[in-house]
Amino acid sequence: MKNENLYKYILGIADNSLILGQRLGELCGHGPNLETDIACTNISLDLFGQVRSYFQYAGKVAGDNRTEDDIAMLRKEREYKNVLLVEQPNTNFAYTIGRQFLFDVYHLAFLTELQKSSDLTLSAIAKKCIKEVRYHERFSSDWVKRLGDGTPESKQKMQEAMDTLWTYTDELFHQTQADKVMVSDGVGVDVTKLKDQYYKAVTELLEDAKLKTPESKYFQKGGKDGIHTEHLGYLLSDLQFMQRTYPNMEW
Repeated sequence: MKNENLYKYILGIADNSLILGQRLGELCGHGPNLETDIACTNISLDLFGQVRSYFQYAGKVAGDNRTEDDIAMLRKEREYKNVLLVEQPNTNFAYTIGRQFLFDVYHLAFLTELQKSSDLTLSAIAKKCIKEVRYHERFSSDWVKRLGDGTPESKQKMQEAMDTLWTYTDELFHQTQADKVMVSDGVGVDVTKLKDQYYKAVTELLEDAKLKTPESKYFQKGGKDGIHTEHLGYLLSDLQFMQRTYPNMEW
């Protein structure tokens, strides 16, 4: 492959949206109320729309006739480069919202910087996607505050979700070798520079929500290198079922 690092870099961005979109899609028809159910489904569709743009570009970069469907559906578990955070299951609505919020704050900051990429295609995708992600971040932030500053039960569940999911946040700021090459080429975003801004924004929101910022310094990583939790395998069995059962289907 002529530009393998660019290909891997695109996957590292797109797989987060692909896997999180699939997780949200699992909630279709199971939300706490109709309005919220539709909102989560729409966010899922937004993420899948973003994924298509990334994978269409990845297919061109690969230059070997791979389609967006091949890239999305026909890789093995170790070939997906999403962070561990987005593959965590929908334990309850608080976990779903907590996972979404912790990713949205990062995603918005990331796309803000990706707009400056010297790669005109990635820059254009970021400029298109950021409008949607601003809404995603506002939606999840509002729900964190509603649950955290709500009933004793909603507060407890929201705090438990944050305490559990916190361990996956630091991986957002780890760099793979492809990331480092793309940053040096002016294509990629140096995510290490987003870390302080991220934790400041998250902490301030949690304070508004009357929640405690988790104090754990233990963090898990591996997803960016293809080493995932057991949850991803089950998710992929659902995601890939139709494509593997009926080959050559198209989105």
